[in-house]
Amino acid sequence: MSRKAIVIGGGLGGMAAAIRARARGLEVTLIDRGNHLGGKAAVYECEGFRHDGGPTVITAPFLFTELFECLGERLEDHVRLVPLDPWYRFRFHDGLTFDYGGTVEDTLAEIRKFDERDVDGYLRLLNHSKAVFDVAFTRLASEPFHDIGMMLRQLPKLLQLRGDRSVWAFVSRYLKDDHLRRAFSIQPLLVGGNPFDTTCIYSLIHYLERHWGIFFPMGGTGALVAALEGLMRRHGIEIRLASEVVKIDVNAGRAQGVWLENGERLASDIVVANTDAPYLYSWMLEQSSVAWTAKLKTRAARYSMGLFVLYFGTRRKYETLAHHTIWMGQRYESLLDDIFHKKILPEDFSLYIHRPTATDPDFAPEGCDSFYVLCPVPNLQGTVDWNLEGPRLRDRIVTALDETVMPGLKDCIAGAFYKTPVDFKDEHLSLHGAAFSIAPLFTQSAWFRFHNRAEGIKNLYLVGAGCHPGAGMPGVLCSAKVFDGLMAREAA
Repeated sequence: MSRKAIVIGGGLGGMAAAIRARARGLEVTLIDRGNHLGGKAAVYECEGFRHDGGPTVITAPFLFTELFECLGERLEDHVRLVPLDPWYRFRFHDGLTFDYGGTVEDTLAEIRKFDERDVDGYLRLLNHSKAVFDVAFTRLASEPFHDIGMMLRQLPKLLQLRGDRSVWAFVSRYLKDDHLRRAFSIQPLLVGGNPFDTTCIYSLIHYLERHWGIFFPMGGTGALVAALEGLMRRHGIEIRLASEVVKIDVNAGRAQGVWLENGERLASDIVVANTDAPYLYSWMLEQSSVAWTAKLKTRAARYSMGLFVLYFGTRRKYETLAHHTIWMGQRYESLLDDIFHKKILPEDFSLYIHRPTATDPDFAPEGCDSFYVLCPVPNLQGTVDWNLEGPRLRDRIVTALDETVMPGLKDCIAGAFYKTPVDFKDEHLSLHGAAFSIAPLFTQSAWFRFHNRAEGIKNLYLVGAGCHPGAGMPGVLCSAKVFDGLMAREAA
């Protein structure tokens, strides 16, 4: 008789884990509390405009290719990935712009517009980023860090690469121009970290982008989710939606199934939790079964920022906006200090603007554009009243865009709605409404991060943003590869 696996949570990490478990011959049931799969990669529609709910940047497409190959299919038969150029367009507070992407020569030509000296600095930055990538991604991102000895063996190399230094310090070592320093240090914000605190291990993201490029799936991230769902259904993975797992059934230190909100118990040989790791250890397990290491990590955890995400359409097109635009406010370090440390909502902001209609016009009616604007904000450990501040922040963002890169926005905006950290807490069960679970600090990486094999409980595994290797699409997909490797070793 085949072994049974239950996967809790149908985000990208959960779907990847379900596919890999099925490829190893397990009977798999995936359970999600929502009405659709995808987790934060939801799809919203309003007044004829479509919006990807969350992740939009595909940086390591081979990780999706592997999932289809696991079950004998090809990604390209179901989804078309389109390379973007530029990857990002930066628009600074003084009106200057910087297009990042394309070839190295394209990037160097953009750098020369700011400071000729930074051409050589960028090339040295790229080489250092590659060295970090070769260790932290190629060798370690898919390896488990359950054994402290594994961490100790890697520590000299990580320290040699200055993993104790922040991303900002890493970038500032090579670049002199403040515009460029800001542009090349924003990557930690894509995985929930403050560039002034995040370990420069995450500088590998720069080479990751350079190595494979940045892609957009036609139809959006939602098209990827739909393709993965189809793959699972074709290969016999049972999917149960609108069903919430409230407790993991643990007996004699082993996970043996789950309890649903309706009182139903489902038995299984293994359980995979694609949930917020601190929430899992705080609410879904009896504390007597949790190891002291997981309890300590939960109590001491430092969390990512929250997000305010404004979705809207426009009854005209904004052709000068790239697919991804980073709208940089005047403040940088002090703004991030307000958000991450003081946990107050500033009057100013920086913004990430996603315009999918730059690549796929089907996201909006003819002659229109679809947008979402992401604004980093404090998580719920602060005291922001989002019932009051949500509408105010929406209006401030619309005004700022109207006065800069989107003239006339106030007159043509349509179908606007937004999500706050409260929605992340309620919809995704993220503690404190943290958009990316725990922050990517050196003291919350590798062995110090939540392990992929549960601490204190056998047959329970973790995938997703809060466990090793971390947040972001490559991170959560690699967490499923770690789980896959553990299955292979334990079956041997």
